[in-house]
Parts: sequence; structure tokens; C-alpha cells
Amino acid sequence: MTRPYAALVDRIAGKGAAGWAVHFAARQAEARGEDVVILSVGDPDHDTPTGIIDAAAAAMRAGDTHYAPIAGKYGLRDSIVEHLNRRAGVDYAPDEVIAAVGTQGALFSACLCLLDPGDEVIVFDPAYLTYEASIQAPGGVVVAVPPLAGFRANTEGLAAAITPKTKAILFNSPANPSGVVATEQETRAVAAVAIEHDLWVLSDEVYADLVFSGLHTPMASVEGMKERTVTLGSVSKSHAMTGWRSGWAAGPREFIEHMDRLSLAATYGLPGFIQQATAVALREHQEDVERMRQDYIRRRDLATSLLADTPIEVLAPQAGMFVLADVRAVNSSSHDFAWDLFRSTGVSVLDAAAFGPSADGWVRISFTLSDADLAEGCRRIASFCATQAPTME
Repeated sequence: MTRPYAALVDRIAGKGAAGWAVHFAARQAEARGEDVVILSVGDPDHDTPTGIIDAAAAAMRAGDTHYAPIAGKYGLRDSIVEHLNRRAGVDYAPDEVIAAVGTQGALFSACLCLLDPGDEVIVFDPAYLTYEASIQAPGGVVVAVPPLAGFRANTEGLAAAITPKTKAILFNSPANPSGVVATEQETRAVAAVAIEHDLWVLSDEVYADLVFSGLHTPMASVEGMKERTVTLGSVSKSHAMTGWRSGWAAGPREFIEHMDRLSLAATYGLPGFIQQATAVALREHQEDVERMRQDYIRRRDLATSLLADTPIEVLAPQAGMFVLADVRAVNSSSHDFAWDLFRSTGVSVLDAAAFGPSADGWVRISFTLSDADLAEGCRRIASFCATQAPTME
């Protein structure tokens, strides 16, 4: 057998996938009982609110442990619609949304439904690690647009990147890894390009409920965009439900029908008790979302203050769970910085170069730990920087 695997395995094994290596090494060290501080993943330390857990348990005890509607129970789809309409002012209907295995599952499925081999998808650099594999899995081609200062979306560069092969734009606001919230003007500029060239927009809005400053403008809320936008979201970050794998896609009815058929073959839907718990999360737990948002604001400020007197430059985010730090004053290679830091101190951060070339020389630091653990991790980073930069005053 000369080729035992499909060409797909090469398309999903790019630089983005390799970027997790230091995080996985930290998890293995943690399992061995070593003294580590994991600042390399956006997994909230908050427990899922009790009321949501109770809803899942009650649903299981009531017998909701069988097959559920593949596109989602109408109680869940109604709750997603209410959530989106409240946030975006968009008049979605229940058959314009579908339940998915987290935002990631929604993105992957959307790419399979929209892209043919050779289709180009424009992505603003730096971009979340899994975008590369999600686009390339069906044979799509990633076209990265370098950012403006402060990692803001380069809308002029977007227009220049359009070719006859362009099929879609993948737009992420609030953005991971930068935490940048696109302004209304920036969002409208992206929309204008999509409309002019008749493109889809995949709008990853998973952090929309965790905005600290600025105002999130949902892509589908822009005039002329609802019919060409696939909005992706979940309760993973906002409600501390990463392990529940409960998300959604919202878009035109025909697109949702295609997603439904794909889900029939891929997942056969989400468990009913998870769907019921998600509906409760969206309807009844906004106060918990706000409480966690305030925690993240405090932790962002804690991390930036503790790293302020180091030679690294920290970019305070407008949203999300991460800060980006420019480490080139310590080590010109952010890859080496991340691994040297981990081996020396037990602190794991991600080399942000994995998110795209514009972030080479930066690392992504998560603040999803308790204040005490976050402070300890930042102190270790500061101490490490001092040993690596003896000229620092």
C-alpha cells in the first residue's frame, strides 16, 4: 500500500495543529503531579452554574437519554433564536438555526457545506488555530490578510485579497488570540466587500458575551448580510460549559438544511439532556455570564499589571480570555520562549506564531485561572524574563 491514508490527513496537520504541543506537554506534566501553571488554553476555571447542571440531571432522570432531533429540539432552537435576536436585533426563526458540537463543530460543518476544493477563504491574521484545518479539510485554501497596528482587521487588505476563487470570509470578532473587538465601521467594511463580491461570511462570535470595552456588532445585523452570513456561537466560554460541546450555527434556511443532512451522517445530533441544559443556560443564566465577565476583567487587569515591569509588552484585550505579549525583547523566537519558559518554570503559554505570521514573536497568555494561580504564573513569567534579560533595570 503506497498511500494508506487520505490526503485529508495532510490538510488537517498544519502549523495550527502543531501549536498546541506545549499545552499538551503541560497537561502531561500536570498528570504526573508536577508543579505547573497552565496558561495555554481558554478553558474557564469556573464551574458550570448549578442550575444548568440541575437541568441536565432532571432531563436525564425524566428519560431524555434517547435520540433527539438532529437539528435541535425546538425548545433549544427557540432559546438560541431569542439569544441571537436579543443580542443582534436580527429576526431569526427556529429553522434558521441548528445545534452543533460547539462552535468548532459548527465551523467545521459549515466549511464542509460551503467549500469545494480550491475555494479560497480569506482570514484575518492572526487567526484561531483550528481555522486552518477546518478550511483545508474540504480542500479550501486559506488566504491570510495581515493586520493593521494593534492586530486590527485590515479591511483594505481584505478587498485586495479577493480573487475569482474567493468563496468566503472568515471573520472573528471578538477575536482570538488578540481580544480585539471590531468596530461597527470595520464590520460594515467587511460586509461591504462580501456584498460587492457575493461572498459568504463565516462569523465566529463565540466571545460576544465577554466584551470588556467597545461594542460588538454582529455581522448578520448589518443590512444585506443575514442572507449571506453563518453566525457561529456556543455556551462554552460564556457559561463555562466547554466540556458540554454545545454550540450552534445560524444562517439561511437552505444552509441549515444542508447542515442538518451533514449532522445526520456526522453526529446524529446532540444528546437531548445537553440541549435542555443549553436552553436553560441561555434563558436563565445571564447573571452568571455577567459575574464571570467581571472576573475576567479583574484577571485581565491583574495579569497586565503583574507583567507591566517586565521587558515584554502586553496587549490588553477588549474581550475574551487572553492577553498577547510581545516577547522579542527577551527572545526573538516566541517558539523558543514558550518552551524555555515551560521547561524552566512549569508555566505553559502558547507561541502566538501558530496563529499566523503577524503574531510571530508574541505569546498568548490565558487568564482563566483563579486569581492566586494566575498571579503565581505571572510572577514566574516575570522572574524568567529577568533571568533572560540581565540588562533590564
